[in-house]
Amino acid sequence: MNHIIETYAYARAGLIGNPSDGYFGKTISISVRNFRARVLCYSSANLVIKESAIDRPIWTSIDDLREGVKLNGYYGGIRLIRAIIKRFADYCDEQGIRLPKRNFTIEYESDIPARVGLAGSSAIITATLRALMHYFEIEIPKEIQPNIILASERDELGIGAGLQDRVIQTYETIVYMNFNKNLLETRGYGIYEPLDPSKLPPIFIAYDTQLSEGSEVFHNNIRERFDRGDPVVVEAMKKFASFAEEAKDAIARGDADTLGRLMNQNFDLRSSLYKLKSTDLELVKRAREVGATSKFAGSGGAVIGTYKDEAMLRNLRETYKEIGAEVIVPRIVS
Repeated sequence: MNHIIETYAYARAGLIGNPSDGYFGKTISISVRNFRARVLCYSSANLVIKESAIDRPIWTSIDDLREGVKLNGYYGGIRLIRAIIKRFADYCDEQGIRLPKRNFTIEYESDIPARVGLAGSSAIITATLRALMHYFEIEIPKEIQPNIILASERDELGIGAGLQDRVIQTYETIVYMNFNKNLLETRGYGIYEPLDPSKLPPIFIAYDTQLSEGSEVFHNNIRERFDRGDPVVVEAMKKFASFAEEAKDAIARGDADTLGRLMNQNFDLRSSLYKLKSTDLELVKRAREVGATSKFAGSGGAVIGTYKDEAMLRNLRETYKEIGAEVIVPRIVS
């Protein structure tokens, strides 16, 4: 096989229900095709992962190094690719699939804004898994792929993560997800149901170009409280899940007002549980001041919401520009 395999995975935004995905809840997410990770895979004598711009070990100055750390942290994408290659091989072993002795080179790049909760890391992993499946001509059931992607991050690299991002980046479009505990523990995956994106009202995403670090850096011991049965946290996660259930019905009937109200409630409940950064609170506040709805798209640094018309979208662009935030209209395809 001498031809070049080219695969993609896209940014994502949590429409509603997050952060209940890590707590056996329900969510709806959208694939955001405005940004993507791109992977090339082709035959080579040795197994090689080529450095991308974020992996380069050479800088023009100390200031250049500092800016690189601010943008990408201390780790690039090579560790992500190493982890998914290992997990892919582990899966093949577990399934009794013998991989041919055929080496390859992986190249990658990504234009997904860093550190604003749009799932850039998992996009690199997802695109790499697609390339490996294509290269070795192996089909992995779609519902299983998110588990392999998650394991490469959580188990191999110790990155705290849930299934939501990996599901939407595998299925793409807009997906309702039910992470029922019994289903996850018995068959290993939940209920993943694609929805009709044409039923959505106008949606915007605004993200911090000043490189947020995610609002839940503090994390407020929510996991520990949930695990010990704290009723406040347990009931909140059930409520987040109910927002997703109601939103699914609202989308089906084209009810923009109900969807927007639920998205606002999703954020308001989240802010009652977590200690949030003032910059992230400002992202939410700016949208609401011009009449749009808003909530976190992920863990902070970006918000997603509904707006009414082009005039409101212009107002959103103007108010976010004042604080160094960028506004996009997400491209969602069936």
